Amino acid sequence: MNVLIVYAHPEPASFNAAMRDRARDALTRAGHEVVISDLYGEGFNPVAGRHDFLSVADEQVFHYQTEQAHAARHGSYAPDITREQKRVADADLLILQFPLWWGGVPAILKGWGERVFSYGFGYADGLRFDTGVFRGRRAMVSLTSGGTTARFGAGAAYGELERQVLWQIQHLGLEYMGYELEPPFVAYGAPRVDAAGRAAYLDALEEHVLRAAEKPVDRSLKIESPLDLVPDGAWRQQR
Repeated sequence: MNVLIVYAHPEPASFNAAMRDRARDALTRAGHEVVISDLYGEGFNPVAGRHDFLSVADEQVFHYQTEQAHAARHGSYAPDITREQKRVADADLLILQFPLWWGGVPAILKGWGERVFSYGFGYADGLRFDTGVFRGRRAMVSLTSGGTTARFGAGAAYGELERQVLWQIQHLGLEYMGYELEPPFVAYGAPRVDAAGRAAYLDALEEHVLRAAEKPVDRSLKIESPLDLVPDGAWRQQR
């Protein structure tokens, strides 16, 4: 299986880095091919703009989805987007590794999704959720939280983990693209856990990712050219 780990933490000595390395090493030993997108380490720019494109659909008005569709049709994405889209397209299993900051993913990971899962590559009109581009592929999130398990749940301070905290990245992000989700892996209270607790988290993460990688995928279901299924100029008005 081809696995892509998208890693979003600025500190190489972080526990997130240890989780990334443990997942990579376990999957590699099991015979899987693993690629890592180190967003901070590779200097990924999370800010969308005209710099995303090598050619222009409309020089007068910048409409992001229109420019994305043009780039998808003409192969004119900027090199960093082209690189990340190839990594995503090759992956049978996508793992997002990040710390939970302000109740969501770090800004660099949000920007990665906005620029990489673009219109014409990650989705198009009528190609979402059950009809999504990445049907047949699997995805999961792996994260650290400063909050303990007591902070999450119905009526708790931070809300229910999957139905509230992770709803945007899991449902409106990964499932939107057609991925089948694995349960999230969470290292709760990571700053407060001792060495033995962190070791236990890493052991549990290894089991989690290996189980995910054992599940079948169907590469034939992915839609390779989404814009072939929608009319040219499908995006209409600026918003």
